[in-house]
Amino acid sequence: MEPAQLLRMARQRHDLSQAALAERAGTSQPVISAYERGRRDPTTRTLRRLIAATGERLELRLAIEPPEIPPPVNPEEHAARLVDVLLLADAIGHPQRAPVAFPRIDTS
Repeated sequence: MEPAQLLRMARQRHDLSQAALAERAGTSQPVISAYERGRRDPTTRTLRRLIAATGERLELRLAIEPPEIPPPVNPEEHAARLVDVLLLADAIGHPQRAPVAFPRIDTS
């Protein structure tokens, strides 16, 4: 969602005029109008402050959508996918590990 839409939605949800929001946020009504019309882009810090002035909180998250892979239709397809994954893992290889050194056991 664009900052302009987000700000307008938060302001309207709390039944605030642009002037009332501006007063709460310590800015002017024309600045709020410019942000809501998309003429100015607020920084993340400013947008957080403006949203907080409405009584809400801004959270930013990175949402990565997984690819749409339909589930296997039968056990054979499931097995084929598993084989593909194992072959890929084998092709990528594994990091070499140092041999495990055990302490010398003294039998005397």
